Amino acid sequence: MSTYQELPSIYRLKRSLTDVDQIANEYFEKILDLNPVQATELGRKGVETLYPDYSPAGEKAFARLTKKTLKKVDNVLPIDDVDLVTLDALQERLSLYRKQYKAGFGGWQMNNIASVPQEVRSVFDLMKRNTQQDWEHIIGRMHRVTEALEGYIQTLEAAREEGKVAPRRQVDIVIEQTAAYYAPGGFFDELAAEVAEAVPSLKDEATAGAEAAKEGYRRLNSYLVEKLQPVAPSRDAVGRKAYSLHSRSFLGTTIDLDETYAWGVKELESIIARQSEVAEEIEPGASIERAKQLLDEDPARQLHGTDELKAWMQKLADAAVENLAGSHFEIGGPMRRIECCIAPTNEGGIYYTGPSPDFSRPGRMWWSVPEGEDTFTTWRETSTVYHEGVPGHHLQIAIATALQGTMNSWRTNMLWVSGHGEGWALYAERLMEELGYLKDPGDRMGMLNAQRMRAARVVFDIGVHCEMPIPAEWAEQLGVEPGTIWTSELGYEFLKLNLDESEGHLRFEFLRYLGWPGQAPSYKIGERLWLELRDQAVRRGDDIRAFHTRALLLGSVGLDTLRRALTDEMMLPLDTEDDDDEDEDEDDDFIEVDD
Repeated sequence: MSTYQELPSIYRLKRSLTDVDQIANEYFEKILDLNPVQATELGRKGVETLYPDYSPAGEKAFARLTKKTLKKVDNVLPIDDVDLVTLDALQERLSLYRKQYKAGFGGWQMNNIASVPQEVRSVFDLMKRNTQQDWEHIIGRMHRVTEALEGYIQTLEAAREEGKVAPRRQVDIVIEQTAAYYAPGGFFDELAAEVAEAVPSLKDEATAGAEAAKEGYRRLNSYLVEKLQPVAPSRDAVGRKAYSLHSRSFLGTTIDLDETYAWGVKELESIIARQSEVAEEIEPGASIERAKQLLDEDPARQLHGTDELKAWMQKLADAAVENLAGSHFEIGGPMRRIECCIAPTNEGGIYYTGPSPDFSRPGRMWWSVPEGEDTFTTWRETSTVYHEGVPGHHLQIAIATALQGTMNSWRTNMLWVSGHGEGWALYAERLMEELGYLKDPGDRMGMLNAQRMRAARVVFDIGVHCEMPIPAEWAEQLGVEPGTIWTSELGYEFLKLNLDESEGHLRFEFLRYLGWPGQAPSYKIGERLWLELRDQAVRRGDDIRAFHTRALLLGSVGLDTLRRALTDEMMLPLDTEDDDDEDEDEDDDFIEVDD
């Protein structure tokens, strides 16, 4: 029996390929041609040793593809509901990219988690490690690192000459990260040792490959230190105009920044109030801090070492799949498999990577453990496992992957909007509480901890990047006058009050929010819309399970597209706001966004 035949029948509905699907599939394939890293993630063969062109020419090629695809989209007619959603999503995503490209966004922007220096390294985490050829591919790609990073340096230099340089904090952290990659005993030395252990005859080639990759990062590091660091601006805030574009990228909708900021402040207050109620359950009269202390000191809630952490994650993730399959969601065949892993880096953060299109590589939950941390508490992370696994990311992404016979490859394998995906995963944590999986007050405190962090990020991210006034209730705690404008430093103190994290993880998150504007709030803002849509469905008399099924069968789309699809308000065509008379070579003047 094939993998596809093992999937639940609801995901195996056959549908003829339409003109809209053809456009989306062509776009998908051409993106993979331009981006071998993404192609590796999606299991394409023949590109295992390659990297994208990170030079300005590479960025221009992608911009040209976007423009041409938009023109095709404007001249095609949908024939069914799947086409309607595809066109809506394509026009929203591609027109946004055009706006960002004209505004000067690009690879020169860097941060500590999702920019080119991390992508060049992290692709090795997703490469196969089963056969000798797999290990040879890893060696081959190590030899390509320098070439890839040289193209990236060209982009950085071209941007620097135009006055576009990432903020100093982001340059500094990338300098720190890249130095760790090429340090003796660092990532590439460990990777070479892994190759040699698997295939001893490849030891010398692996060592040479590691040295080649390290040289690429040495050159990048030197460029950052010598050229960018001296001119990198100290200002972290991107300003309201740029922030609005960043935010839409992660949400698929344009929000009222002032209203959302005020909502975030109120949501944070509500969550803190709930934490106080749970603290009372843990110990009568206990403060939130006292309750957390008691939970941390409980031996039954402690895990020691990454092996125990990994085993606990796997057990909890497997149990969620087993319990929810059939009763609340359709989960079957290869969708039931999720693999919990300790990430090969120490940068902090927990994340999920989806299965390959044929499910030969399972969906994986990764935990990047900061250096020196070896004790973990289950109460803090129970809801995180549900967030990353089932019913969170693993469920939604596995469903999207399973829908390959129903919709086009772009929607099933490539389209990802954080507000939709992360909003669903945060909603999944709340859903597990509603279903009774967080009856333990410690686990509920952990879920509220996560909710508090996500609400605080709405306040921090919009507040700092848009230079909003600090709310009176927090100004007092921060020791400043009401109405004081947020600074990064005051934002860090605010995060310390609301994010119950280790110093290493807190620093990672702080830098991430500053360098990746709009991403962190997308979780809570996305959850807000998911809850609104569910409440609307309930008021219409819909069954909640049916609502979940209908919504997840759409795959990941922007929040405007999601709302239109679930409320039968899909309207086409959308205004792409593109210029028909622009030069085909994409030599448009940038519209600077430097508010």
